[in-house]
Amino acid sequence: MSPTDLHGRRVLVTGGAGFIGRHVVSRLAGAGAAVRVIDLRPHPDPDIDAVVGDIADPQALARAFHGGMDSVVHLAAVTSVLRSLEHPELTFRTNVLGTEAVLSAARAAGARSLAFASTNAVCGPMIQPRITEDAPLRPLTPYGSTKAAGEMLMSAYTASYGVRCACIRLTNVYGPGMQAKDSIVARLMRAIRLQTTFEIYGDGTQVRDYVHVADVVEAFMLGLTDDRWAGPIVVGSGISLSVLEVIDAVRRASGAELSVRHGPPKPGEMPAVIVDPSRALAAGWSPRYRSLDEGLVGVWEEWRDADLRSGATAVAQAGVPAP
Repeated sequence: MSPTDLHGRRVLVTGGAGFIGRHVVSRLAGAGAAVRVIDLRPHPDPDIDAVVGDIADPQALARAFHGGMDSVVHLAAVTSVLRSLEHPELTFRTNVLGTEAVLSAARAAGARSLAFASTNAVCGPMIQPRITEDAPLRPLTPYGSTKAAGEMLMSAYTASYGVRCACIRLTNVYGPGMQAKDSIVARLMRAIRLQTTFEIYGDGTQVRDYVHVADVVEAFMLGLTDDRWAGPIVVGSGISLSVLEVIDAVRRASGAELSVRHGPPKPGEMPAVIVDPSRALAAGWSPRYRSLDEGLVGVWEEWRDADLRSGATAVAQAGVPAP
């Protein structure tokens, strides 16, 4: 994809102050797009056109779409499986009602394409050797079910209103800028820096696919510009690793000792996520980072020098948005 494809395009990024959102905003701005963000938190770059507000708030959404939009990257969501179990009503409000509000506003504002951050958790337990776009929807948690509902809304808006929606089913995303995240790679890095013990949920043999945020960003760019990107598209490295293997990879990248202990498994956790990104590859996506070891090098370099006091504060504040 040529960066000129986005020159002058008006793009709204919901959740644009978050981990993936900051990378998407930077890439869009570098490609010449006119970017606006809506997020519960201010964007760290004061030069970014930003609306601080909730996507489920009609007034905030009206400010975000003011003047019209050509495209939308929809990232804003309750993204934690565990938090969705604790706050199912809030998860529904943000992930379903908020998503419908974004779609309705996007249609009214003239948007023609939307790239949606979905998840393979919409599929639930694996019944085939690899998860593909054809897997039936059988989510196990409020998080997975609300993302599945979001995909259904996207399908309707694509078919009924001509807003082409790409539902990008992400695996575990990692990369620079994760200091406020509570995902496994960030938790491992934090444990090394703070010299604390890392808790493994269950026996550690559960496997996941890990994809670098830079490669995820390129998938979203294609979702906005390439007509082949419509409906569900699985994006992942295609290589799944156990929690124990990820721990070893982080040890290799950091050269540090890491104390671990085993705790009880978490409810709703899928024992395996093994994906087939063939459709994304056939539609022009080409990941730069082929292995977790390769991608972790730059991540550890950042964590090694990070001020974890501000990172810990960000994790605490990121919790659950106010209803």
